[in-house]
Amino acid sequence: MKLKTLRKKIRRLEARLEKGPKKLAKLKRKLEAAEKAAAGKTKRKSTARVGEGRRSVKGSAQTQKKKGRVTAEAQVRPATAEKRSAAKKAKRKLNLSPERRAQLAAAMKARWAAKRTAAGAILQQASTDGDSTIGEAPRAL
Repeated sequence: MKLKTLRKKIRRLEARLEKGPKKLAKLKRKLEAAEKAAAGKTKRKSTARVGEGRRSVKGSAQTQKKKGRVTAEAQVRPATAEKRSAAKKAKRKLNLSPERRAQLAAAMKARWAAKRTAAGAILQQASTDGDSTIGEAPRAL
């Protein structure tokens, strides 16, 4: 149960205390347990993040030591100074049959060919017009 809903139920039950004191006590215990769990979860997350940074620097320094190449940078750099790069979003692979893939490829090639011919026509028209410059689209009147 969400904390907000628990609080709302407690507030309603307190308004009519004489009807359900047992239920009120039970909900209050549930709320306390949920708040403790939420606090413990955030504490675990923060300690895990700090621990990750320490492990990665420590591990890299140990591997460098084993290889005999300990750099001053690896020894001096603190664990918190390392910035974690944002994970790149994986490119989604389409589940296409070979026939459909070939069909899409043909459609894209046709589209690109049409674009090239349109661009060529615009450039050719621009070069034949005396007052317009090359690469400029013709103006509509």
